[in-house]
Amino acid sequence: MLSVLRSIVQEVNNATSLDAALGIIVLRVQEAMTTEVCSIYILDVVQNRYILKASKGLKEDAVGRVSLGYSEGLVGLVGVREEPINLEHAQEHERYRYFPETGEERFESFLGVPIIHHKKVLGVIVVQQASNSRKFDEGEEAFLVTISAQLASVIAHSEITRSMESTTITGEAAQDITFRGVAGAPGVAIGRSVVVFPVADLDAVPDRDAVNIQEDIELFEQAIQAVRLDIQKVGERLSTQLRPEEQALFDVYLNMLDDNALAGEVKNKINAGKSAQTSLKMIICEYARHFELMNDAYLSERAVDIKDLGRRILSYLQKDSKSQLNFPENTVLVSDELTPTMLGEVPRDKLVGLVSVKGSGNSHVAILARAMGIPTIMGVLDMPLNRLDGKDLIVDGYSGELFVSPSERLKHYYRQIVEEEKLLDQGLEKLKHLPCETKDGHVISAWVNTGLMTDVVRSINQGAEGVGLYRTEVPFMINERFPSEQEQIICYREQLEAFAPNYVTMRTLDIGGDKSLPYFPITEENPFLGWRGIRVTLDHPEIFLVQMRAMLKASVGLDNLRIMLPMISSVNEIEEALHLIYREYHEIRAEGFDVTMPQIGVMIEVPGAVYQVKEFADRVDFLSVGSNDLTQYLLAVDRNNPRVASLYHTFHPAVLRALYSIAKDAKEMSIQLSICGELAGDPAGAVLLMAMGYDALSMNASNLLKVKSVIRGIDLAWAKRLLEDVLVLDSPYIIQSTLNLALKEAGFTRYLRPAKILEEINT
Repeated sequence: MLSVLRSIVQEVNNATSLDAALGIIVLRVQEAMTTEVCSIYILDVVQNRYILKASKGLKEDAVGRVSLGYSEGLVGLVGVREEPINLEHAQEHERYRYFPETGEERFESFLGVPIIHHKKVLGVIVVQQASNSRKFDEGEEAFLVTISAQLASVIAHSEITRSMESTTITGEAAQDITFRGVAGAPGVAIGRSVVVFPVADLDAVPDRDAVNIQEDIELFEQAIQAVRLDIQKVGERLSTQLRPEEQALFDVYLNMLDDNALAGEVKNKINAGKSAQTSLKMIICEYARHFELMNDAYLSERAVDIKDLGRRILSYLQKDSKSQLNFPENTVLVSDELTPTMLGEVPRDKLVGLVSVKGSGNSHVAILARAMGIPTIMGVLDMPLNRLDGKDLIVDGYSGELFVSPSERLKHYYRQIVEEEKLLDQGLEKLKHLPCETKDGHVISAWVNTGLMTDVVRSINQGAEGVGLYRTEVPFMINERFPSEQEQIICYREQLEAFAPNYVTMRTLDIGGDKSLPYFPITEENPFLGWRGIRVTLDHPEIFLVQMRAMLKASVGLDNLRIMLPMISSVNEIEEALHLIYREYHEIRAEGFDVTMPQIGVMIEVPGAVYQVKEFADRVDFLSVGSNDLTQYLLAVDRNNPRVASLYHTFHPAVLRALYSIAKDAKEMSIQLSICGELAGDPAGAVLLMAMGYDALSMNASNLLKVKSVIRGIDLAWAKRLLEDVLVLDSPYIIQSTLNLALKEAGFTRYLRPAKILEEINT
């Protein structure tokens, strides 16, 4: 059954349309389960009825005509209960319904399985038997459940694609098509999409028309010639190591590149109006699909060779066309998985929004986006990426909603929100030189998180009092190799000089997890519990020591450097790191550099560290909580996985109690305590953290004045009463609602999201 299942899944994935996929499934399932009938009913949400969309065993003309109410018959019961129903004598069931128009006999045995996608019932798949009563066994039921799970994503994707390609009664293109993801960075962006995709990934190539057909033909021919030379070189290099029959494989590759084979078909597609990359993808996928469906094992494996050849050609096409990629004035960058380097390729003055299929609101890219003040949506799982290029988009970074081809009415609505945001920011500018101080005189430091040089100007303009987190991995990530000591000195010096005499807290290289270096890849089954942060740099002291030398030399004459160690889980790691830091300090002093020993601190971001605050405090000068990772580890939620994004909540009772425990232990040890996670930039979160006893809040520059405004508008006593109220609550959603209500009553509704009362869009 497993081999049959694999074959069905492969055929379905290669189907050119939803109808084709449904036809394949009913045929193959009927054959595999040796049943008389297999049918698929799809739920029409407009009519709230199940429509018979495919069948093997019923009359063909019944397809598309037979329908049932939402809860009608056994099919409706399967949908309502959202679980399989397996009956040996179906006619005896009170919900049994007979449809003579299907031409069916009165079937005896019935097995129905719901087709569910993201908790939403899309349809029901049914197998039936008439001639002899039959109880479908557990293996058969499991088989059909597996088929329905595969079918669910196909139906969901097809419905979305169809909605984008549909037209109104007047023949106009569909408008206001909505996709839901996870809010990544707040704000609203209105612009035009530019889809970017990883190098040599055929599946990610968007559907684009050719701008200049002749130019695309020339680029393709150049790519073909380059690949031909590559294959010839490899063949010559291996000629002495391969047998003649193995050497012939290279001749097969070369023959495919001829005009009368694959290359010729790609050119035909280009001449028909498609871009070179799109044409290549279409032909390669078509070839691969034919080979994959072959029963002969040797021939089916040749699909791998076809795809390899396609990727080789694509890599050259991308080299030739990268420089030609045009970014409109209001670019919304869209990708399957956004990376920091993708952000860097777009001129900052043209980039207005970001959208990613993968990732969550706490992915590294989302954090960078918040730092840069770019509205962002992450985790838009069902988005048909290949059909989005060049579309008008609205990015709602508050709700996580993406609108494709928005109407003028919707654009008008969001333009008013954008205008309101500008007015709010202008109203806060007067606070930038005022202290972050409550009405009753309690002062808390307002610091910023930085990584890019663009952050520096923005932070200073917002009145930042220092840097609580400088992400040193950013210069490493945008480089093509490990930066040299001198390159690092220049980078660190710029940060230190910009904020002097205020402190700049530099985190040592923190890679691993969702932060990778292209030249130092780390591949692990569970990267967030693996080799990351201090674990990497202590295993590679040559990297750590160069970074220490660069930091210390960069601080000469400024003396505003603080060094912070990430991902600390034991005192042994602290002591090992301190040994290396002090060694470099004394060596640099011996070389004649007048260096002052900086303050050394550690990050509290793993659950084990929560219970070692006092031990850590004995060994370092300050502590800083990384609330993003701490939340992730406390709740066992991968923050990059949009499927569990709803479980990640910074106001979870466990998170708040852990933060409070850290604050109490730090106060007992009389050590400075800061926090540099996203919670610090949330006005409600900042109020709670201040009440707990945190000395400094480090946040993205875009949030600094909002946080300062709230803190200057309240009393410390009020904040402590609010903290007492929420610490006894047991639900993150109730806590969030309680905080929102408290801020509204205190007059800070405008910071929750733009509050202008606008007319309903649909009125």
